[in-house]
Amino acid sequence: MTSVIAFGALSGLGEGEAAVRVPDPGEAPTIAIARDEELVRAGLTRPFVARAQGPFDDPAEDRALTLLDRAANGCAEMLDEVIPGWRKQRVGLCLGTSSGGLRSCERLFDGEDLEAIERVKRTGQFTYFSSVSRLAAVLELGPSRASLVLGACASSTLAIGLGTCWLDDGRCDLVVAGGYDAVGVFVAAGFEAIRATSKDGVMRPFCVDRDGLVLGEGAGLVALVRGRHPRALGYVRGFGASSDAVHLTAPDRTGRGLARAAQTAMVAAGSDLAIGLVSAHGTATDFNDAAESRAIGTVLESSPGEGTYCATVHAYKPQIGHTLGAAGVLEALAALFAMRRGVLPATAFGAGVLGDSSSGLARPLPSSLPGTARTALKLSAAFGGANAALVLSLEPPEGESASKIRPVYVSRGEHVTDAPPLDELAAMTSTAKDKLGRTDQLSRLALFAVGKLVASMGSLEGAGIVLGHGLATHESNALFWAGIKRRGASLAEPRRFPFTSPNAACGECSIAYRLTGPGLAVGLGAAGGLEALSVAADLVRAGHADRVVVVACDDVGVASSGFVSGPSGAVAVLVSAGPQGAGYTQLVDSVIEVGHGSGLPDGPFPPAHAALIALCEAVPPALLETGPSWGVFGRVRLRTAP
Repeated sequence: MTSVIAFGALSGLGEGEAAVRVPDPGEAPTIAIARDEELVRAGLTRPFVARAQGPFDDPAEDRALTLLDRAANGCAEMLDEVIPGWRKQRVGLCLGTSSGGLRSCERLFDGEDLEAIERVKRTGQFTYFSSVSRLAAVLELGPSRASLVLGACASSTLAIGLGTCWLDDGRCDLVVAGGYDAVGVFVAAGFEAIRATSKDGVMRPFCVDRDGLVLGEGAGLVALVRGRHPRALGYVRGFGASSDAVHLTAPDRTGRGLARAAQTAMVAAGSDLAIGLVSAHGTATDFNDAAESRAIGTVLESSPGEGTYCATVHAYKPQIGHTLGAAGVLEALAALFAMRRGVLPATAFGAGVLGDSSSGLARPLPSSLPGTARTALKLSAAFGGANAALVLSLEPPEGESASKIRPVYVSRGEHVTDAPPLDELAAMTSTAKDKLGRTDQLSRLALFAVGKLVASMGSLEGAGIVLGHGLATHESNALFWAGIKRRGASLAEPRRFPFTSPNAACGECSIAYRLTGPGLAVGLGAAGGLEALSVAADLVRAGHADRVVVVACDDVGVASSGFVSGPSGAVAVLVSAGPQGAGYTQLVDSVIEVGHGSGLPDGPFPPAHAALIALCEAVPPALLETGPSWGVFGRVRLRTAP
């Protein structure tokens, strides 16, 4: 059980508590969504966004990082009141994002403003991982345990869950967790290309006349400590994660994957809880709403309910848009503050005819009501089939359960340097050749590495997967943007866009090999491979999975060769709660640390998979290490398994 003791938040509705405010009874919801001039100029046909309000004084600064700065300052200010001297504690930073530095990538790929390009290169703003070093600087921290979760739209929910693991096993005294994202032409064009956006800029989740989502901007951070705290705003009582292993961009229509994540979180929270409020992912897209409705129905069948209804479903995106990597944390905060104020919150535009009503067990409200919900279930789903859930409560449990920390073991690895011909990969993965032909090089490398691991170890069905990157999907991003510049934003390539998500390769592996456990990507540069190993160990150690496949993968091409000093490749290993045979080593400790300084890079860094190549040798090393590079350092200690 974890206390939420401080927060910082920013959305189209405002800053601080205003950013996550739901309407009171008798009050109409405030809508931040509007027609956006930047997207109009780009020629998009559905140019609607819920923009966060300025100031954005420096046009050369990445807008997403400015949002993160403001959320960090708000969180730090509250922390200074609650725990003076907190910066001297062991602080962990667990940050999530979906689109990271893509606005800076647009500038970098265009190659027109040389001064701006040099600044982007110097500070690393085009990368996803520069934000974690930036967060450490804004919070005025020394070297801090860190992870960057690239789990698409579930990123901040996963980041909060991972942060609770760090607190449970005593490696941190305090964790700052959450997520951020801004909206640029790159991201907006992609969502329009896959026909996910609303034509009139109105989101109507769970209604028969829904026609898609609207993007939003935001950032949210929560400060977490273990156990009860007298200044707690609420408690994270449970966390669960899963993978659909069905489709890269569409959810499992049965809702089974999301239901598994929710049920895991509820079991962790304890049997004394009844869910009174469901904070839905609620994207107002046909497949998501139908699948989520079924998942909610499955979960609530075993919950006795409380208050006026078995549970109230609240979808917050119609007010603030889909804030991508910030969605989970902002929506979780909205649920917490609604319960604190005694409100069962309305879903904006929720007065339509319900098309998906969770079998009558739960429903969105067209207007807010007074209510006594004390426990909420937060649901998130994402590209790659990733699902995550949190159980949030206003009260701590009666008795604090002891942490169950398990030993963790690592298998011998499989290393690949090139993806095989499509015929060979199709046979290995039981995937159609034409489908594989539409994937990106990063996904093919990951599929090949995991396939070799399966060939040596047998089926890994049901395991989780964590994929670590160096520069994430930089090559795929460059190709997608080149298509936009060549054809126009309104004609962006729908088949290429999903592979700009750093979670795409993770999702492809989960589908091909039926990896239905927790699934996510991470990406702290040169330390990305060790970070994936460390995060997988966190999940196994805390009991969220018995086995997790780790893939460190890099696609180094024309766009990224100036930043990475090594070739493409991938390494796959298995992390488990016990040695599965000969050749296993025990993972004793892992440290992935981020610092801050001048912001200058240390030159090209090694690819993320390089640090794991040593695990492919017959005699495993006692130490794996990278960095420091771009302010990030990784170290994993191993010893021969008994």
